[in-house]
Amino acid sequence: MSDNQSEIFKGLKVLELASVLAGPAVGMFFAELGAEVTKIENPKVGGDVTRKWRSKGENRKGYSAYFASVNWGKNHVMLDYSKPKDLEEVGRLVSESDIVITNFKHGDDLKFGLDYKSLSVLNQKLIYAQLNGFESDPKRPAFDAVLQAETGFMSMNGSSESGPIKMPIALIDVLAAHQMKEAILLALINQSRNGKGAHIEVSLEESALSSLVNQATNWLMNKTIPERLGSLHPNIAPYGDTFRCNDKRSIVLAVGSDAQFKMLGNIIGMSESEILPFLTNPERVKHRLKMQEIISRYIPKLNSDKLMDELLKHKIPAGFIRTLDEVLESKTARSMILKELIQDEETERLSGNAFRISFNSE
Repeated sequence: MSDNQSEIFKGLKVLELASVLAGPAVGMFFAELGAEVTKIENPKVGGDVTRKWRSKGENRKGYSAYFASVNWGKNHVMLDYSKPKDLEEVGRLVSESDIVITNFKHGDDLKFGLDYKSLSVLNQKLIYAQLNGFESDPKRPAFDAVLQAETGFMSMNGSSESGPIKMPIALIDVLAAHQMKEAILLALINQSRNGKGAHIEVSLEESALSSLVNQATNWLMNKTIPERLGSLHPNIAPYGDTFRCNDKRSIVLAVGSDAQFKMLGNIIGMSESEILPFLTNPERVKHRLKMQEIISRYIPKLNSDKLMDELLKHKIPAGFIRTLDEVLESKTARSMILKELIQDEETERLSGNAFRISFNSE
C-alpha cells in the first residue's frame, strides 16, 4: 500500500456494530485507508464471538488469530445494548459517525432501536450498511458453510470421490464484504453530490449467487449442471490439472489456448501424434482423461524447476502448488503483513486491500 493510500479516508468516522468476518472486514477496509473505526462488542458474551475461535494448537490467551484477521486498526468498545446508558452511548457515537456497519440477528435492530429508520433521525447524512443472511428467509441463521451449501458452491467443489467440499475460508463472507464496500463507496459518491445519507442492504445469499458467474451461465444458457471436477475447469483443459514432477513437487497447468497446449506438448516431449488429437479445446475437454493420461507419461520424469522455467519462458500459465507457509514467506505476502499490538499481544494479518493508488500531485 502506498503512503498516500493510508490517509484516503482520514477524518471519516465508521461505527462497526458487526461481528464475525464480513462486517468486520468492511470495517478494516476503511481502517487501513485512514478512517477512524470504532467497533462495538457485547461484554455479556465476551465480545465478538470470533475472539474464542482458536485453531487447533493455538495457545493465545486473549483472542484468536481468526479475530485478529479482520480487526486491525480499530477502537474496541464494550457496550451492552440491553443497558439504557450503553445504548445511549451507541446513539451518541451514531450521531458523530459517517458510516454504520451492522449484521444484527433478524429483528434485533428493531428491538434495540438500531435500525436505519431510527438512527437516521439522529444523523440524516448517515450511511447505514446492513448485512443480512438469507434474502429468501431473513429469520434463518446464516453462517458461511450453510451459504456455501445452499448456493451451489459445495455441490461444485470437491471430486466424485470426495463428495461436496466447502472452501477452507469463509468465502461467502469475503464476497459479501466486497459487495458492501462497493455499495458504501457508491453511497459516499452520492453523498458528495447531494449531501444525503443512504440505507444499504447486502445479503450473504445474493452475494454468493452473484459470484456463480460462468457456472450460473452454463446452466442458464445450456442447462448444464456442473460435475464435481476437483480443481478442473468445466470449459477448458488442461486447466486446474495437477501433476507431480520427479522431485515430488506438484505443479498446476492453466492452459487457455490451443497454441499454448501445442507448446506444452513440445516442452514436455509429447510426439506430434500424441498432440494432434488434442489440438482444439473442445477435443481436450471431451477427452480429458485420455489427455491427462498422456501428459502423465512425461511430467513425472521432469525436474519441477527446469520444467517451470521452460513453461514460463514460453508463456504457458503454470504454477507450483505451494503450502501456506511457503506462500506467506514470499516477498509479496511479507509486504502485505500488518502488525499491531492489541492487549499487549503482537498480532499479524494480511492487508485486506490488494491495490495501490498513486494520486496526481497537481
